[in-house]
Amino acid sequence: MSIHRKLIRPSLKNVKDTAGQAPEMQNQALTPGVSQGRDTAGARRKHIPAEQTNAESFYYLKQMQTKTPMVIILQDGEQIRGVIEWYDRHTLKVNRHKEPNLMIMKHCIKYMYKQEDEVKTHRRRKRSVDVEHKEGS
Repeated sequence: MSIHRKLIRPSLKNVKDTAGQAPEMQNQALTPGVSQGRDTAGARRKHIPAEQTNAESFYYLKQMQTKTPMVIILQDGEQIRGVIEWYDRHTLKVNRHKEPNLMIMKHCIKYMYKQEDEVKTHRRRKRSVDVEHKEGS
């Protein structure tokens, strides 16, 4: 059988406060729960971070409100273009122009980006190819 002993560590504040005291007084001050007969170790525990940051929800809501055209790349490489109408925990509903609307399972999505970012990236690539072509001539 093993005996479980609770480790009591003094806080940095207690150590600084007792730096000029006699050694016997320091021992009493550095063990806060023991001298008063109560356990304060639970009060110093770190808080567990939230399971969800809600960043995903915030992003979807922003894109839905502004009706931003999105490009959604699926796991198999297929591209879907449209506006996010609504979402829930497992799905997105995407409205497409002149095509049927789709309900997409989130686990099938590889990544997504705004359609306007695609235009900017395409222009940059085209310029860099044109510059390389001119330099090679």
